[in-house]
Amino acid sequence: MTDKYQDLAHNPIGKFLVKNLGLPNPPYLERYEGGPLVKGTVLTGSATNGPVAKAVTAALKASKIEATGVPANGKKYKGLVFDATGIDSAAGLVALTEFFTPVLRQLAGSGRVVVIGALPSEAATEGAAIAQRGLEGFTRSLGKEVGGGSTVNLVYVAKGAEKALASTLGFFLSPKSAYVSGQVIRLGSTGITSAPTVKDIEKPLAGKVALVTGASRGLGAADLRTLARDGATVIGLDVPPLEADLKAVTEELGGGYIVGDITSPDAPKLIADYVRENYGSIDVIVHNAGITRDKRLRNMKPENWQLVVDISVGAPQRITDHLLEQNLINDGGRIIGIASIAGIAGNNGQTNYASAKAGVIGWIQSLAERVADRNITANVIAPGFMETEMVKTIPLGIREAGRRMNSMSQGGLPVDVAEAITWLSGPGAAAVSGNVVGVNGQMLIGAS
Repeated sequence: MTDKYQDLAHNPIGKFLVKNLGLPNPPYLERYEGGPLVKGTVLTGSATNGPVAKAVTAALKASKIEATGVPANGKKYKGLVFDATGIDSAAGLVALTEFFTPVLRQLAGSGRVVVIGALPSEAATEGAAIAQRGLEGFTRSLGKEVGGGSTVNLVYVAKGAEKALASTLGFFLSPKSAYVSGQVIRLGSTGITSAPTVKDIEKPLAGKVALVTGASRGLGAADLRTLARDGATVIGLDVPPLEADLKAVTEELGGGYIVGDITSPDAPKLIADYVRENYGSIDVIVHNAGITRDKRLRNMKPENWQLVVDISVGAPQRITDHLLEQNLINDGGRIIGIASIAGIAGNNGQTNYASAKAGVIGWIQSLAERVADRNITANVIAPGFMETEMVKTIPLGIREAGRRMNSMSQGGLPVDVAEAITWLSGPGAAAVSGNVVGVNGQMLIGAS
């Protein structure tokens, strides 16, 4: 849908009203359109100039991102990256303001701030645990300050995972992360601490096969297109009534498609047989299918409860388990579940949906530990308010609240979810597992 308020806020009269009445001011976000990941210079800094600082430099070089460690007066920077892993006391957190305060005004519009930390669970001292956990409060607060479409994110790096930074750092510094802010990513937390060098930054998924459910339109179709853009061979799955749309999008991308209901008892075998016969195996599966049947609990029908839960998490669990048992997900594969901000913060009239989406998080985080020995990763994407056809059915007042109550003061686009999925699907994200990534513009109430 078109955000008419955003357009109004950028015309001369709208600008005057927004400024003088203190109204939300949704910026036009810069999104990736090909070419270099970062069009500009990134400024780096470090609390101790230790081994992680060197890994940051190497990661930026691998992603062909121009960087400098020496600030220049008056220069605008497209990104600011600070290595905070060496901070080991509450008093040491002052290093954050020593680096950021002098240069924040030099952050360009739609700029990127990334703080690198050490896993608090691996801290050698109590002071280090305090400092490293403190980085979460710092980055989430700064994300609500920077404005102008800029984002702030935190990447915790487990011991030994320093060399796996490139893909994640590249994602968070690029326009691909336009609607991702206030997030905390943990590298190496499931024991996978290495990642292969990505040879082709523009086609990192070349030679990979990716399956997306609920793929005929909206978020699912965007997933297919973005995965294909990055080189993957794609397979879409959706229900019979949407076969025409599904066929159109997959044929456009040179991919395959499966028509079926994922909740049917024979769905796991149907999918497995199709994959085996046509592709041999897959590298990525994205469980995007989902529905809503909203009612307050006192009016909830049991069948609507069960249907929502089964489509969101019951069927994906059964299908994934079957594909794993049949060795149809390759070693080093990617499993991605789609949750929702509702599963984190809750939502009035959505006890079934929120339970299902919270269940996705529980399932994926458990699964991540189970498949780590095969170097398979499992992660969750939790979208916030997204501009899809579904929002047309939401009452105007609730719709506008959903759009404005985040740091970007606007809804996200399907491509924002797709970009996050494509990052997690890539070989460079091998050390990212068991994470929940909120694609929600940094919600202001209930969850980050």
